[in-house]
Amino acid sequence: FSGPFTDVVTTNLKLRNPSERKVCFKVKTTAPRRYCVRPNSGIIDPGSSVIVSVMLQPFDYDPNEKSKHKFMVQTTYAPPNISDMEAVWKEAKPDELMDSKLRCVFEMPNENDKLNDTDASKPAPVLNTSKQDGPMPKPHSASLNDTETRKLVEECKRLQAEIMKLTDENRHLRDEGLRLRKVAHSDKSGSPAALALRDNGSNSLPSLLVVIAAIFIGFFLGKFIL
Repeated sequence: FSGPFTDVVTTNLKLRNPSERKVCFKVKTTAPRRYCVRPNSGIIDPGSSVIVSVMLQPFDYDPNEKSKHKFMVQTTYAPPNISDMEAVWKEAKPDELMDSKLRCVFEMPNENDKLNDTDASKPAPVLNTSKQDGPMPKPHSASLNDTETRKLVEECKRLQAEIMKLTDENRHLRDEGLRLRKVAHSDKSGSPAALALRDNGSNSLPSLLVVIAAIFIGFFLGKFIL
C-alpha cells in the first residue's frame, strides 16, 4: 500500500484459475477492521481471472512501526452442484484446501515521485497563435493640460521680460559707476564735491550687487521652468 494514508488506499489482487475445474476462493486478513475486501469470496471459472479490491482504511502512519498485517487467500475445487458457499468451506477437508499468504507493506512516496505525479497531472499549456485583427493599439502618452501649458508659457515670457529689464538697469548702473570712479580718480584736490561724488559711488556698489544677484536668480529660475 502506497501512502499518504489520510484517505482510503486501494490495492487490487488478481486471482487466476489455471485449472480446468471451477475454483472457490475466500480472502481472509488478520486485521478485518482495517480492511474492506470486495469481493471477499466467490467462484472462478476455468482459465478465468477475478480482480479483488483491498481497501485500507485511513490511519496514522508511523514509519518506525513494522506492519504485522497479513492476508490469506484460500481456494478449493468447487463441487459439481454448489448451492451454499458456506457449506462448501465447512465440508472441505484440510488436504483439499490451498492457501496463499501475503504480508502487507506500507510505504510513503518520496518527494521526486510526488513532483512527477504533480507534473504529469498538469495539463499541457495551450499557446494562442491567433493573430489579432487590426493594428496594435498604441500606448497613450501622458500630456499636460492645455491651460497649464499656457500658464507656463506666459510665466516664462514674463520672467524673460524681467530679466531683460534687470539687464538694462544693470548696464546703466555699471556705466554710472564707471563714470563716478573716473571723476573720483581725476579729482586729486580733495574738494568736498569730489569727496561727495566718491561717497555716492561707494554707496551705489551694494545696490549694484543686489541687482546683479536678482538678475542671476531670475535667470536660473527661467532656465528651471523652461
